[in-house]
Amino acid sequence: MSQSRRWWALVVLAAAQFMVIMDTSIIGVALPDMQQDLGFSQGGLQWVFNAYVVAFGGLLLLGGRLSDLFGARKIFSTGWAILIAGSVVAAAANSAWLEILGRGIQGVGGALIAPAAMTLLMMLFSHDPRELGRAMSLYGAAAPAGGTAGVFLGGVITEYLSWPWVFIVYIPIGLATLLAVPSLLPATPGRRGSVDVVGGLSATAGIALVVYAIVDLNWIAAAGGAALLALFLIVQRTVKAPLMPLSIWRTPGLAVSNLAMTLLGAAWIPMWYFLNLYLQQVLGYGAFPSGAALLPMTIAIMIFMIGITARLLGRFGAKPLIVLGLLVLAAGVVGLSFARPDGSFVADVLPASLIAAVGMSLAYIPAMMSAMSGARPEDAGLASGIVNTTYNVGSALGLAVMTAVATSRGAADLGNLTRLTDGFQAAFVGAAVVAAAGAVLSLVFMRTPGRAVQDQPDPARV
Repeated sequence: MSQSRRWWALVVLAAAQFMVIMDTSIIGVALPDMQQDLGFSQGGLQWVFNAYVVAFGGLLLLGGRLSDLFGARKIFSTGWAILIAGSVVAAAANSAWLEILGRGIQGVGGALIAPAAMTLLMMLFSHDPRELGRAMSLYGAAAPAGGTAGVFLGGVITEYLSWPWVFIVYIPIGLATLLAVPSLLPATPGRRGSVDVVGGLSATAGIALVVYAIVDLNWIAAAGGAALLALFLIVQRTVKAPLMPLSIWRTPGLAVSNLAMTLLGAAWIPMWYFLNLYLQQVLGYGAFPSGAALLPMTIAIMIFMIGITARLLGRFGAKPLIVLGLLVLAAGVVGLSFARPDGSFVADVLPASLIAAVGMSLAYIPAMMSAMSGARPEDAGLASGIVNTTYNVGSALGLAVMTAVATSRGAADLGNLTRLTDGFQAAFVGAAVVAAAGAVLSLVFMRTPGRAVQDQPDPARV
């Protein structure tokens, strides 16, 4: 493949990374409008986010396995076709359940796109370490850029068009990507092997039932979710080609690093979700001002992750940054817990949100690198898939728990600003406790100081 064609292929792959990450942030400021039009309850609204991340996180490992067996280009294209279909359903939804279905379908598409894109990138650039470094840096930068763009575009689209357009925007981009795939991306042969469909579906369905059980305090759903997760573990022990060989957990540092990622997601995503609601339902911001209010936080994340955290990681190692990052995140979220019913953006949101963003930026990449640093080269892809999965699962579970906490403290009383704020404050306190617990557990149980990660690829590329 020619030099120019490889770099155009990278544009397609980076755009895919951009869109997959943007899909988790673009809906934030549209949530109140969707709630009003589709009849979501205050507690049920979190499923607009969780339907995506449960499907995406639960099926990532299956998506990687399918990419190996059937060829990365084919799975990449299939993922885009599914993402487009989910976007059509989500945009056309006239009821809450149909919206949740569309978001779940989008998550399935994302779970196929992400691992296939990484495989294709490695195929295109692994022959030259310098080119691979540049390609990985550009690909990695697409993630925070997608998160930032999603916050801003979600506000613009919702304010000046309507919330269905936050999903419609994926359709022409997806179709253009599908048209570009045959000419830009290399054909990738598959290989013989079996697919652990039962493992992938049981894990995803189990997580979804556990989240539902937390929100609705439904013990039958909790029992069903626990049974499905137990089935997943049994299948991983017994099938010939498991999605997640349980022996991977003997990798030094893997378990505690994944625990840190789980708790990071369980603190960060509820903070982001309830901050969106506070801006619109309490302070009365419209969709565009709300999106603009979140931009300083998301820009700070992008600057720190790309320009600062990588250097600090090389100097101090992973463990100190994970502990410090989670503590700083906890401090920022505690600051948000003092938000008032008659508050303001400058006093109640901006300082605390920037502190929380710094904490997130300090902890995320070191936790990911720590999870991968002890894995054997042949297990690096699996370790990466697991740590991405645990972050998404932690996000879903944390949001479910904090939604239940907020609802119990008055967040369901729309229109009553004092009760709403009380509920949101309780959710912020809960998220801060989770982040602080992550810092303590990382400090106590992370045995390696994290210096080993210096020998890993440049963390900015992750």
